[in-house]
Amino acid sequence: MTHFVLPAPVQAAVPVEGSSSLFPVRRIYCVGRNYAAHRREMGGDDRDPPFFFMKPADALVPPGASVPYPGATHNLHHEIELVAALGAGGSDIPVDEALDLIWGYAAGVDLTRRDLQAAAKDRAQPWEAAKAFDASAPISAIRPVDRSGHPTGRIALSVNGAVRQEGLISDMIWSLAEVIAQASRLWRLEAGDLIFTGTPEGVGPLIVGDQVEGAIDDVGRVAFRLI
Repeated sequence: MTHFVLPAPVQAAVPVEGSSSLFPVRRIYCVGRNYAAHRREMGGDDRDPPFFFMKPADALVPPGASVPYPGATHNLHHEIELVAALGAGGSDIPVDEALDLIWGYAAGVDLTRRDLQAAAKDRAQPWEAAKAFDASAPISAIRPVDRSGHPTGRIALSVNGAVRQEGLISDMIWSLAEVIAQASRLWRLEAGDLIFTGTPEGVGPLIVGDQVEGAIDDVGRVAFRLI
């Protein structure tokens, strides 16, 4: 029997829709600027390929939980995203086989300390403080892919009932299959990995007390209050 000198960390997990089961999370990969309109609002060029960054698995906020406003920022932004949950993995996955890895989908929000991100960009520094902080990844329950297939429809986010972000999953610059294939060239993907696939235009600031609600057709809803 393995003996740890400290208690082992709790396994990060996300509920499965309509079930008492949990989806165990290994890693969280995120794709930056994968919608053309959002790329333009952030000062990018449509011809630039999307890029990846990561969040720790314990940054997830389960459905129904509140989110504490993080320290060290005065400009916290919301970014609604389709999240793919992988049930299998591999390296150098062909694009035409990539969707076979998906176990299910969720709606997620990539919370971002935008002021820290801007400072990091100016200094050519990494983004961990801006993207990978505690409670930076609220998420819905995961819907198994065999219930509703691969989504292509509406993705939207509202704050206090007012719509701020709206688009279509089909508006992605890189398709989900291309995202998975490219990620598998950079890392060996495994069952339990989550991939946040980018956000449409309309990102903006949040303040304490805001009620945030995101929805993706054929996937689900994510909702939380900022406290």
